[in-house]
Amino acid sequence: MELSWQTAQSLALAFVTSVFASAIMGLSGGNQMPVEGKTVLITGASEGMGLSVAEQLSAKGANIILVARNVGKLESAITAVQAAAKNPSTQRFHYISADVSKTDYAGPLVADAIAWNHGRSPDIVWCVAGVATPGLFVDMDMSSMRYHMDVNFYGTAEMSHAILREWLAPNAPIEKQPKHLIMTSSVVALYTIPGYAAYAPGKWALRGLADTISQEVMLYPQNVKVHVVHPGTILSPGLVHENLHKPEITKILEESDPEQKPEDVARIAINGLEKGEYFVTVAFLGTLMKWGVMGGSFRNNWVLDFFGAWLVQIIWIFVQPDLHGKIRKYGKKHGHPSTYKH
Repeated sequence: MELSWQTAQSLALAFVTSVFASAIMGLSGGNQMPVEGKTVLITGASEGMGLSVAEQLSAKGANIILVARNVGKLESAITAVQAAAKNPSTQRFHYISADVSKTDYAGPLVADAIAWNHGRSPDIVWCVAGVATPGLFVDMDMSSMRYHMDVNFYGTAEMSHAILREWLAPNAPIEKQPKHLIMTSSVVALYTIPGYAAYAPGKWALRGLADTISQEVMLYPQNVKVHVVHPGTILSPGLVHENLHKPEITKILEESDPEQKPEDVARIAINGLEKGEYFVTVAFLGTLMKWGVMGGSFRNNWVLDFFGAWLVQIIWIFVQPDLHGKIRKYGKKHGHPSTYKH
C-alpha cells in the first residue's frame, strides 16, 4: 500500500509539474517561429487560408514564395502579398505554378525555390493546398478518393520529403534557429462525420506522417520542427465548392460549427506556431476535439475507455521523454543517419 501511495504521489507531482511547466513555457517561451528576413514557401497560396497566411507573414517581414496551379490567381495574390510587406524595399516575392496532386512535383519545385533564393532552401514550408468534395461513400466514385488522397496527403507528403532531404542532408548547415515544416490537416482528422469519406482519410494520414517524422528529425544534427494545423470551417472559395456537393446530413451535422474568415484562421494559426505548438487548433471546438483524440469513435467499454484515456495521459508524461531521449541518444552516438547501414 505504501508503494502504491508513493507511486500515486509521484504521478500526481509529475502531472502538476508538467501543467505548470507548460504554462510557464507558454508565457515566457518567446517567439518560437520568427519570420522576419526568412523565406517562407506556401502551397495553396493563391486564395483562402493560404493567401491570408502569406499576407500576414509578409506583414511580419518574411520573403514569400507562393505555390498554386492557376497563374492568374498567383499574379493577383503576389500583388496583395507585396502590398502587405513590412519592409517593401528589402523583402522578396516569387510564385511558382505547380499541381500538388502530380507525382514527383515537389523536387523540381524545391529546386526552383532554392535557385530563386540565392542557393538557400526556404526556412519555412507551409503546406496549405487541399481539396474537399463531400459525398456519401457508396455514392461516390473511387477516383474521387484517389484524387483527394493525391492532393490532401501525397501533396503534403511529397513536399515534406523533398524539403527534408534538403534540410537534413549531411552537408546541410546546422543552425540555432530551426526550420519549420507545417502541415495543414483539419478537425476532421480529430473526428469526422458522414460526407467526408473521400476527404477525411488523407487528413488523418497526415497525423500519422507528422507523428512519425517529428520523431525521426531528432536523429539528425540539424534543427527542424514539425507542426500540424487543424482548421475547421473556413469562409473561402473552397467552402463554396464544398457546399455545392455536400449531402444534406452533413449540412445538418455542421450547422452549429463555428465559421471563420481566412484571415482569422491564419492569424490564430500563426500565433500557435509562434508559441511552438505541435498540434495547432484555431477554435475552441477544435481544441476540445484535440483533447479528446478518440473523438466519436465507438468505445469497447465506455467506463474502461474513459478512465484508460485519463490514465494514459499521465503515463505519457514518463514514456514520451524516455522514447525521445533514446532517439536523441542514438542520433548523437551514431551520427548522421546517412551513415547508417540499411
